[in-house]
Amino acid sequence: MEVTERMKRLPGEGAIEVLAQAMALEAEGADIIHLEVGEPDFKTPPNVLEAGIRALKAGDTRYGPAPGIPELREAIAQDVSVRLGIEVKPEQVVVTPGGKAIAFFTFLALLEPGDEVIYTNPGFPVYEAMTGFIGAKGIPLRLLEERGFRFEVEDFLSKVSPKTRLIVINSPHNPTGSVLTKSDLEVVAEVAVERGLWILSDEVYNRIIYEGESLSIASLPGMQRRTIILDSFSKSYAMTGWRLGFGIMPPELASHIIRLVINSNSCTPPFIQRAGIEALKGPQEAVARMVAAFRERREVIVEGLNSIEGLRTVKPQGAFYVFPNIEGVGMGSGEFADYLLREAGVAILPGTAFGEYGEGFIRISYANSLDNIRKALDRISEAVARL
Repeated sequence: MEVTERMKRLPGEGAIEVLAQAMALEAEGADIIHLEVGEPDFKTPPNVLEAGIRALKAGDTRYGPAPGIPELREAIAQDVSVRLGIEVKPEQVVVTPGGKAIAFFTFLALLEPGDEVIYTNPGFPVYEAMTGFIGAKGIPLRLLEERGFRFEVEDFLSKVSPKTRLIVINSPHNPTGSVLTKSDLEVVAEVAVERGLWILSDEVYNRIIYEGESLSIASLPGMQRRTIILDSFSKSYAMTGWRLGFGIMPPELASHIIRLVINSNSCTPPFIQRAGIEALKGPQEAVARMVAAFRERREVIVEGLNSIEGLRTVKPQGAFYVFPNIEGVGMGSGEFADYLLREAGVAILPGTAFGEYGEGFIRISYANSLDNIRKALDRISEAVARL
């Protein structure tokens, strides 16, 4: 079957592919511990679940406004205004079925073939995939282990060119768990303001942070009109399958993104949006408990990995991933990930699933129980000892 050239440039996603392999092994009787998928193992909070059920029973199952129902847009604007300390109005909010849609629509609205996009590498693979799909040119910005998986300022400045149109940042970061500092963001902001560039700021993990707070680049002087904030309910509220995301952007850009919504998915299901309102306005204890559990798991997995000869890992500051260095085991990232899956029954992702600079690393999600994490650490240790 012949497809377009742009489709040939569009890869799959590593986490989904490894999950499929792991499930195939499970179907054959293998015992697999899943540390590959970035999905909280907690249930959606009961109050949020009940809000969705009430909306279904009330018949909130018809088309809704393309940018989202007014009540949710208002709730998001209020929440973000308080958390980030900036004034956000409902007309700046566009609700979508998952956060990826905001990324896709942003790329479609802002990029022409040949434009350059700077994105961190290793990084969430969708950004490199969308860059190639659009026909733009990707400029990977290397994150360094020795800097806690942050970039070098001089390296960033060297990547900016007259063709740069968009800079993608992600903090807290997938796959490394790093958090950009205020000085990091100020460097990016200064360049964006000076050159009139757009920033796509992926803040999906902004509520899952262990020390300090996650700062948004949109809160820096002059940056609100240059920034698209990408966020979702998936990680913070254990709502991955609900598919509820949103973007915050200047109103003049929102009007174009809304037209893309109209011509693609029409709207986000209203009953799901009602659940989102409850998530934001209802009790937040479930989020706090989840973050506390992730913090405890982080300590266990970091200590455990650093005790295995041949592995070392930086302690993440946010999200729920570690990105251990595996250079000491004598295998490449893909080979080692496959070895752990087939020989140890532990599903993780090769660092190369997140870009070329992920070679020599693996990503492990600790969105699993402490018992399973400890069992996985034992299996990994035994598997490494056999090499």
